[in-house]
Amino acid sequence: MSTSTIGVVAIGRNEGERLRRCLASVLGVVERVVYVDSGSTDGSVAMAISMGADVVELDMSTPFTAARARNEGFSRLQSLCPNLSYVQFVDGDCEVAANWLVTSSAFLVAHPEVAVVCGRRRERFPERSVYNLLCDVEWNSPIGEAKACGGDALMRAEVLCTAGGYRAGLIAGEEPELCLRLRAAGWKIWRLDAEMTLHDAAMLRFGQWWKRLVRGGHAYAEGAYLHGASVERHWVHETRRIWFWALGLPVLSLASLAAFDWVWLAVLLVYPLQVVRLAFRGQSDVRTNWLRALFLVLAKFPELQGQLTFWWRKVSAGKTTLIEYK
Repeated sequence: MSTSTIGVVAIGRNEGERLRRCLASVLGVVERVVYVDSGSTDGSVAMAISMGADVVELDMSTPFTAARARNEGFSRLQSLCPNLSYVQFVDGDCEVAANWLVTSSAFLVAHPEVAVVCGRRRERFPERSVYNLLCDVEWNSPIGEAKACGGDALMRAEVLCTAGGYRAGLIAGEEPELCLRLRAAGWKIWRLDAEMTLHDAAMLRFGQWWKRLVRGGHAYAEGAYLHGASVERHWVHETRRIWFWALGLPVLSLASLAAFDWVWLAVLLVYPLQVVRLAFRGQSDVRTNWLRALFLVLAKFPELQGQLTFWWRKVSAGKTTLIEYK
């Protein structure tokens, strides 16, 4: 079908050349492209305007979130295109694949029960760091009906409007939260076996990886807080695993050290055994399987930090701020 019924909302902050590639991949392909900027200082706004995108600059007096940016971009898109059928959301560090919009919109036409469709997001430079490689493995989720999409996805504009958009206050995990509400309303989320976007994580340092997992732990905590009592117990299992692996086992080990001398070592052996178990369950090459397994186990510790951050802010009424890794 024609892509004239599709609009694009791109969001970003100080993405530089990544943003240029992002906008170039969709400008001239769809009816309108809206770029939402979250306080960039690198000339992103001027570049987007010069390329022909409509630009929304977020009010800096209100905390930035990706959810808020997408909502404001979608609102602008609706005002520019009242008859909009679909909206493609894309992060400013991603480039949309050439055939994606035609493929994904055709799928939505043929499947009226599906509200959101996503495809394969790949890392542009997986060879540059183990952290980029881990992102590329993470993006390769199963084909078919899914529980959630990521930041890049094509959605039915009317359905998104009816759902009230993203939950603007979430600093992470806003896509699964939206998809949870859509599925509760009877809609389906689908992942196609098709190239969707090329992502540039630019994650080259351990500290960046750690902060990204802190943000993930925060998302799990807040998701469980908001929807943990729902039928599917949203992110309750993930949250419990974080507390078990990052706090429960270390505490048990210390308790064993005090009471039984050598037993603490046997408790700590659970960690390498878990790495081995996960590595043998991997479906990539041997090196990737072992790296993924090691970092999946290690991830529980920054995720616990994210959980603690959420609950500290909750009990202390502290200000919610973004957790950025770039």
